[in-house]
Amino acid sequence: MRYWLLKSEPDDISIDDIAAEPARSFAWTGIRNYQARNFLREMQVGDLAFFYHSSCAEIGIAGVVEIVGTTYPDPTQFDESSRYFDPKATPENPRWLSVEIRYVRKTRLLPLGELKSHHELEGMKLLAKGSRLSVSPVEAAEWRFIEGLFRA
Repeated sequence: MRYWLLKSEPDDISIDDIAAEPARSFAWTGIRNYQARNFLREMQVGDLAFFYHSSCAEIGIAGVVEIVGTTYPDPTQFDESSRYFDPKATPENPRWLSVEIRYVRKTRLLPLGELKSHHELEGMKLLAKGSRLSVSPVEAAEWRFIEGLFRA
């Protein structure tokens, strides 16, 4: 099992949106960064991810989701009405990927500032200077440490 961090703007989809339908899976679409796309390729069914709210008043980890479907071509890249439309993508040669996620649990909001305050997390990709990836791996030790913060 691997661990991940998925960023979302709550105006697009929030942990509360996902929690409202816990049995339903949600397509994780709209990723338009090659490094983030490559991380999607590595995801396996059963992997867990922290769900992170970004570009909002209270940014931080807001919950946990599970990867419940392997990668497939992101359908928004073919939809001309989507803000994620990519005219260079074709069904024969898709450029962007999606995975299916499902709600596991909501957590207390763990703000970015709190994450930055722990030297145990100094190597975390989320905290790297200039990091803006919407998908990033989380090391097992980082995952365990953050889980401990929720229990503290």
